[in-house]
Amino acid sequence: MENNTHKLVVIVASVREGRFGPVVGSWLAEQAESHGGFDVDVVDLADVEIPLSLPAASPKYAGDDYPRPDGMRRLTTTLESADAFVVVTPEYNHSYPASLKAAIDWHFTQWTAKPVAFVSYGGAAGGRHAVLHLENVLTELHAVTIRDGLAFPNYFTAWQDGRPLDPESPGYAKTLLDQLAWWAGALKSAREAAPYPA
Repeated sequence: MENNTHKLVVIVASVREGRFGPVVGSWLAEQAESHGGFDVDVVDLADVEIPLSLPAASPKYAGDDYPRPDGMRRLTTTLESADAFVVVTPEYNHSYPASLKAAIDWHFTQWTAKPVAFVSYGGAAGGRHAVLHLENVLTELHAVTIRDGLAFPNYFTAWQDGRPLDPESPGYAKTLLDQLAWWAGALKSAREAAPYPA
């Protein structure tokens, strides 16, 4: 990875059959790769073992000794090495998928003092309710949420051939990625200068 790029992890949150998330995630990853500020890795939660039952200890205090399943090892390593995240999420019942909540809850320090941006999709609200809930959760984990996200209302009619029909979408993505790159650099420098006081 070049010195002027940041390790970006794009998380595809939905594991539902017939989901649209991989389409959005692939497009966003393409935008991030052309942006030039990131080394991009896409994580699809449908490919990860994510049990709903959690160990008694908190990952905040257990650290490296936290007993995660072997099938989660790649996810944990990828989150740990990331400088920034983009979460691609649908909206289920005015919130985000259980798969994403479980993936978040199995970790703690991996999110700390790192920026997170959101790309959502759904019906009329475009997944915005899911993002509002995620901002609260990730703030609790000491992540820094990015203001300018992307939302795709009525995605089932707003996309064609793997791309959004709105010609402004790449510009919105660039704004998100510009802010994410700025925060990734600032927070990485801060983490290197001094441990985060969590």
